[in-house]
Amino acid sequence: MLDIGILRRDPAGAAAALERRGLDGASATVAAIVERDRERRAALGRANELRALRNRVSREIGEAKRRGGDAAAEVARMREVGGEIAELDAVVAAADAWIARKLAVVPNLPGPGVPGGGEESNVIVRSRGTAPVFPFEPRPHWELGKALGILDLEAGARVSGSGFFVLKGRGAALQRGLIDWMIDLHSTDHGYDELRVPYLVREEAMAGTGQLPKFAEESYVTRRDGLWLIPTAEVPVTNVHRGEILRGDTLPRKYVAYSPCFRREAGAAGKDTRGMLRVHQFDKVELVRFERPETAPAALEELTGEAARVLELLGLTYRVVLLAAEDLGFSASLTYDIEVWAPGVGKWLEVSSCSTFADYQARRANIRFRRSRGSGTEFVHTLNGSALALPRLMVALLETFQRPDGSVRLPSALGAVLGFGEIGPGP
Repeated sequence: MLDIGILRRDPAGAAAALERRGLDGASATVAAIVERDRERRAALGRANELRALRNRVSREIGEAKRRGGDAAAEVARMREVGGEIAELDAVVAAADAWIARKLAVVPNLPGPGVPGGGEESNVIVRSRGTAPVFPFEPRPHWELGKALGILDLEAGARVSGSGFFVLKGRGAALQRGLIDWMIDLHSTDHGYDELRVPYLVREEAMAGTGQLPKFAEESYVTRRDGLWLIPTAEVPVTNVHRGEILRGDTLPRKYVAYSPCFRREAGAAGKDTRGMLRVHQFDKVELVRFERPETAPAALEELTGEAARVLELLGLTYRVVLLAAEDLGFSASLTYDIEVWAPGVGKWLEVSSCSTFADYQARRANIRFRRSRGSGTEFVHTLNGSALALPRLMVALLETFQRPDGSVRLPSALGAVLGFGEIGPGP
């Protein structure tokens, strides 16, 4: 969540930044939080003054009793003071709870260099490759997958409903091979430690990364245990260090993890719903980093490059897009989307969002570090990015490397992993 100190020091600036993000009523929200915080601090200050008074008078009462004096009046007075302290403590506790609820639904502030506006103001930072030209009409992946016998949308719908699919044969093998290959790439070449994490998490873990309460309607939760199905491995991996104080000399910490991801995609009906473009369950390899504040900007550039390298090795055309303020994710301070070209559907498909969250998630999850022994604690900066998300990567591969006869030639980088270099028509 936001550092309330920012709102105290510069409420107008914070409100303006939140308005750039498109937050309705930003000025009123900031003003209400600042006012409640002022009341809280006043009550806390008065309570502390009364505690000091009570401590001093209690010592005086003790001295008076030892001398045989009568301290009944002072004792009665301190009872009244105790009651006033209790009332002030209640004011502070109520204010703390109210402020926490308000801050939980206030998004992060856009970082330096984030352009204003919405999706139309996103900036293409760089691109690599050129869109392939075919001597035939390229087919979309749902046609290719069905003809090749590797994608069964009807079976997915029978089992779970719309928004689910079944991969078969070499389609299933291709996805499994891609996951293993990407994990090996990031752990071996890029220096990430691999984690295997739970796919069900507690409510506070979802809140720690900013999924709750904002995205409750887009998430799945179990009835009996109240555990949430993760929308991304970012949630469990970030919360691995929840409540910890890390040693500064162990930073950065870099983790790679595979997980299935579960998203209800509330409000997405009718948008990119054909084939595998927008589904409720998909696989993803995620990169998560814990950094010192001063190293986080360079770390984001490095992380984005590591995610993009997957596409380079696969020979796919892609571009990196800097998101404008209104297009940022709830917890993000700055985000690069990586989009791959899918010629069969004729669209750029987002396969990764690489973001820095500054200390926003770390404050929610209380993840701090100490620069040296005896020094004070600071909040870490967290970053993450998909590297990469499936199945859109699969879509781009099938559609980019399709042949006139409907077969697909796979990139040579995958040959050793898969044990096969092409996918031919099914029976």
